[in-house]
Amino acid sequence: MTEDDRPDAGRTPKGPSWRPSGEPARAAEAPAPATARATRSRRRRDDADDDGKQTPWWIEIPIIVVIALLISVGVQTFVGRVYLIPSESMQPTLHGCEGCTGDRIWVDKVSYRFSDPEPGDVLVFNGPPSWDDAFVNQRSENPVVNSLQTLGSWIGVVAPDENALVKRVIATGGQTVQCREGDAGIMVDGKLVDESFTLAPPQNPVDPLVGSEACGGPYFGPVTIPDDHLWMMGDNRTNSLDSRYHLGDEHQGSVPVDNVVGKVQAIILPFSRIGGVDDPDIQAN
Repeated sequence: MTEDDRPDAGRTPKGPSWRPSGEPARAAEAPAPATARATRSRRRRDDADDDGKQTPWWIEIPIIVVIALLISVGVQTFVGRVYLIPSESMQPTLHGCEGCTGDRIWVDKVSYRFSDPEPGDVLVFNGPPSWDDAFVNQRSENPVVNSLQTLGSWIGVVAPDENALVKRVIATGGQTVQCREGDAGIMVDGKLVDESFTLAPPQNPVDPLVGSEACGGPYFGPVTIPDDHLWMMGDNRTNSLDSRYHLGDEHQGSVPVDNVVGKVQAIILPFSRIGGVDDPDIQAN
């Protein structure tokens, strides 16, 4: 039998392959099991699918609404609030009247945490008990409508269910305010205050027997403001039930500083009226 006739002829020997002398044999690398690779790949796909899932709209929308309401309540409680001007008592500074589109104002609740109200500031306050006579609750007795009205008050489309009033600070605690016959206008500590922001000519006539146009209504005073109290008046002097009309109460017509809600910073609606609200130093004369 020749070498070519042997059964092993032409076949690659099954023994170790040839290598140069002195080179160590390399260990065979065992491939990762196919099942482990497939499991990891499947887990990655599952994780990707989980990340891509969207919350159903009927769950997502109520969550968004609740979060928005919580943010709104937080802002309204601690930062500021939108109020609707329902009356003409602060014209021409703020517009409002029954049946018309009143100004929406932004009331800042932060400023007076670091400073005190000053003469000339326009602010919102809760009326003392003697000021509640003219307050009429406009809320519905229907609980659903009442809830919607409350929600509307948070965004300034409905007046709040409280005797919240907006006026301008004329005098502060310790000062004496008056407007007597012969006075050229409102006097604080014997000096005439700046009244360039008031409505002129007066909206309503003044009886000369009890008052004057210079006083913007009936004569009053002198009144010394108790400490931590404010003398408040509307810019529309002849159409404002302000401190002058509550002289017989326990605060002599003034308003406790603790009743102050915040400072009026701006008109935010309607668009034609957007702008800041001036707070001049009315006692600079």
